[in-house]
Amino acid sequence: MAGSFGKIIVGVYVEIKRSDGRIHQAMVTSLNEDNESVTVEWIENGDTKGKEIDLESIFALNPDVAPEEEIAPGPETPPPPTPTSVKVNKIPKNRRTIAPAKNDTPSRDNRVVSTRARPAQPQQPEPAPPPPVQQPAQPAQTAQQLANARRKSNCVKEVEKLQEKRERRRIQQQELREKKAQEVDTTIPNYEILYMIRDFRASLDYRPLSTADLIEEHRICVCVRKRPLNKKELTIRDLDVITIPSKDVVMVHEPKQKVDLTRYLENQTFRFDYAFDDSTTNEMVYRFTARPLVETIFERGMATCFAYGQTGSGKTHTMGGDFSGKNQDCSKGIYALAARDVFVMLKKPCYKKLDLQVYATFFEIYSGKVFDLLNGKAKLRVLEDGKQQVQVVGLHERDVKCTEEVLKLIEVGNSCRTSGQTSANAHSSRSHAVFQIILRRKGKMHGKFSLIDLAGNERGADTSSADRQTRLEGAEINKSLLALKECIRALGRNKPHTPFRASKLTQVLRDSFIGENSRTCMIATISPGMTSCENTLNTLRYANRVKELTVDPNQVIEGVRPNIHVVDQLDDDWDHLGSSPQRDDLKLLCEQNEEEVSPQLLTFHEAVSQMVEMEEQVLEDHRAVFQESIRWLEDEKVLLEMTEEVDYDVDSYATQLEQILDQKIDILTELRDKVKSFRSSLQEEEQARHRETARVVRKGDCGDSGPVTQH
Repeated sequence: MAGSFGKIIVGVYVEIKRSDGRIHQAMVTSLNEDNESVTVEWIENGDTKGKEIDLESIFALNPDVAPEEEIAPGPETPPPPTPTSVKVNKIPKNRRTIAPAKNDTPSRDNRVVSTRARPAQPQQPEPAPPPPVQQPAQPAQTAQQLANARRKSNCVKEVEKLQEKRERRRIQQQELREKKAQEVDTTIPNYEILYMIRDFRASLDYRPLSTADLIEEHRICVCVRKRPLNKKELTIRDLDVITIPSKDVVMVHEPKQKVDLTRYLENQTFRFDYAFDDSTTNEMVYRFTARPLVETIFERGMATCFAYGQTGSGKTHTMGGDFSGKNQDCSKGIYALAARDVFVMLKKPCYKKLDLQVYATFFEIYSGKVFDLLNGKAKLRVLEDGKQQVQVVGLHERDVKCTEEVLKLIEVGNSCRTSGQTSANAHSSRSHAVFQIILRRKGKMHGKFSLIDLAGNERGADTSSADRQTRLEGAEINKSLLALKECIRALGRNKPHTPFRASKLTQVLRDSFIGENSRTCMIATISPGMTSCENTLNTLRYANRVKELTVDPNQVIEGVRPNIHVVDQLDDDWDHLGSSPQRDDLKLLCEQNEEEVSPQLLTFHEAVSQMVEMEEQVLEDHRAVFQESIRWLEDEKVLLEMTEEVDYDVDSYATQLEQILDQKIDILTELRDKVKSFRSSLQEEEQARHRETARVVRKGDCGDSGPVTQH
């Protein structure tokens, strides 16, 4: 390769041709073997300039420096001069100067000899080549100029390299955009995110759940179900950001944005017992979730299966059945599928001899109150008997003989269930619907299966500025969901105390959490759209916290009772006058979730709980006063009839009337005081709500009227 450069060396001067046709001298500063070229520099108008020239152009103007094998004369090319006729002046490093352009007239002190060969003049003898021009003046400054020129040339070369890389990158990006335009419809909003999701999914190994997979037994089973994009999401061309690559893994592709506005994906992975994709049917979900629990109630156990998620995520579809417009096919929901298997199990010889009777109940819990959906939505009371067993007073149990009768009850209950409009859904279930299948043997409880369609949890942004009823509704929903999570945790860890009194929902499900033979299944339903990404992550984190303390057996140490001192102290406090088991359980619940419940939020929930308790007391006392008033009227009627007699006993009349009035005054005064306290509790709730709203505004987050969404 070195022979290709001929006699060219660094420091020699050669003639070059400019793009405008000018030819002048320049000094060779480097040899580029990769592309067989040289880099030259010259000074023009006080500035150092340079360029890269290929060898052929150099040899064309400077044939004397070309290799001998490359300068063979052609038929029309005159022979080059002999070596003796050309001499190249090589100047010592410390005495070189950069030649000026040819058009500039050099002075006597800085004139240099061209390396170009001059043709012979036959009329005149060839003059002897002039001696090398000496540069005695300022040798150090000349060397410094050369060094500066070299340094500047390195900068120029780096800039040129950056420009070349930038141009190559620009071309690659253009090709990538053209490729994307061919593969993705660029009219879709966020199509770049869609391309990134598709590219990520292409690298996954898919192994979805199938009927061939074994059904594992879990005391607490937590699974996730992804629904398809709905009509509203398809209309706005929302993106599907949920991927379920295997039977127990859920991935969320959360769009993020860097400081420089570059968009990217943050792929978050969750693992559960089962994961159902958007093509899974209700029958498939039932097979792995509720079906294994049916046998539990035949073995004198308690089973609970509930669907949890944001509004519009598919809970009612999963539990109640398929929707066709506004009509629901109840035969395809988990309610009906469980009832069908119960009647199938009854016919088995091992259970047929038990002579079990099947009953069904259907009630809802709305804003801390219980209503019977099978009895004209009558209001029910939840009390504890002398054995500390929770009883739903007045709840109607319907005797059922077949699945068809169960379907009729489900249709009746769904038709009168409380619903309302939220920011997420125009027609959303705002209550917890509890459908129970009860097995009785000779009138005594044998087993119970509770199937629950939970209300969608509400964010504080949806309820903080709403009216009192909406606030109480959202607060009660979120408080009950947090209590449900803690009760399941207590069940999984065998905790000595379960805070079931913290909400009406967990209170009516008490026997399902404390029984020795109790099993629970949670189905977390999620929306796939990118617009629901934050809500989906909240649901998955909630489900993950339910399961995280049950999958690690090392967390439970045999013989150790967590929080035993706190619980004992709490039990002692219950004996004090004025203490409320409900508020104590709520306080314990919030202390166990300090990261999720702020002090202001705890105060708000305490104010709501106190207000609800006082409301129940006022209503109960008012009802009692009303009944007593009827008795007073009868007594007063007798007194008045007595006065119609001619010789009635005046003393007896006055005494009895005074007794009636004293009773009225005492009872009515007591009721009036309770009403005043109730009004004070309403004001306290209002003030607590304002403090919590102010905290949310100061913090700048979304803020929750309930703790479950603040993960």
